[in-house]
Amino acid sequence: MSYVETIKITKGAENIAFETYAKNHPKREQAMSAWLYLEKMYQADLLFKEQKTAIQAIQIEKQRIKQEDTAFLGSLPKNSYVSWFLPTRKLVSSVSTVARYRIEDIPATFAAFRNLDYTDVRLYKSGLFKDAIDNHFWLLENSGKPLDSVFIEMKISIDAMLNHLVKNEQKLNQVVDYLFDLLEQHSMFQASEYLALAALNQGSCTLNSDLAKQLETYRVMKKGNIAPDIAFNKAAFAKPKQAITKLSDLKSKYTLVVFGASWCPKCNEEFSEIATFYNSWKAKGVEVVLIGLEDDRKSFTDFVVNFPFPSYSDLKKWDSKIATEYYVFATPTMFLLNDKREIVLRPISVKQVDAWMLTKE
Repeated sequence: MSYVETIKITKGAENIAFETYAKNHPKREQAMSAWLYLEKMYQADLLFKEQKTAIQAIQIEKQRIKQEDTAFLGSLPKNSYVSWFLPTRKLVSSVSTVARYRIEDIPATFAAFRNLDYTDVRLYKSGLFKDAIDNHFWLLENSGKPLDSVFIEMKISIDAMLNHLVKNEQKLNQVVDYLFDLLEQHSMFQASEYLALAALNQGSCTLNSDLAKQLETYRVMKKGNIAPDIAFNKAAFAKPKQAITKLSDLKSKYTLVVFGASWCPKCNEEFSEIATFYNSWKAKGVEVVLIGLEDDRKSFTDFVVNFPFPSYSDLKKWDSKIATEYYVFATPTMFLLNDKREIVLRPISVKQVDAWMLTKE
């Protein structure tokens, strides 16, 4: 099975159709890439630019290859599995080529992805479910558009996906859960916020309680909202001299509330960086409060021993009341608050906080 060329399909019309397309489509794609390369050369290079007959011949051959591919797919029996699988697999696998060489096909590719029905069980049984979402949003992100336009396109795609899913609770939860994590991993927070609010506001299906809580952070803790006050147990601070009773007791112009833990590799990097910026931030009226999601006192105190900012942990890890009230589901998580506890920024990195500080100078 490792050597595809040694496999011979002998039975089954759909199997034979699959084999035929699997052999011929890559050849067409290779030829198409060659013609595209030549077309650009003939259109841009003065040595070839005047060769109108050659340019026309290239365009005719490109069109013929497209038509041949389309005709084969169109000839498949409408109710057959391959008539669904082959075009869907072709769509999913085409994105890198479209992004690099066929940018004129980007709008049509977006439309094809948006037309996918995420309630169709074939999408899941075929193994294409995650690939379809990954490649769809990869193309959106890498379409060459400005970031604001990318987010607009992502919103359109999210709406199209949810429209298919509003009557299928199981698939809605599955798709939203996977897509939300994907957007978060790619730091597409504007899109993940839109997805969260759209999913929470749809009234047809019930979201899984854990997923709903995770999405709720974008409704309750969005920019402009007032963050909950925090009541501290002074004994739970790593350094008694830095202990405070309530978050609202701080008189700083801004407060960066940071959630993290010693067991989080990224936290070790980010919090050490915060420590290097701390004095300059403090001079600008910014205080930092670390909330440690720990369950061991020694691990916590060893972790924060060199941090100059107040560090606190009730040793309840994810069950901490503070983490629950702030809808924290990942580390590190940061909220920049003003003196009224209004959320002014939900930074994704320490560098973003420092860049924001520069705008306030």
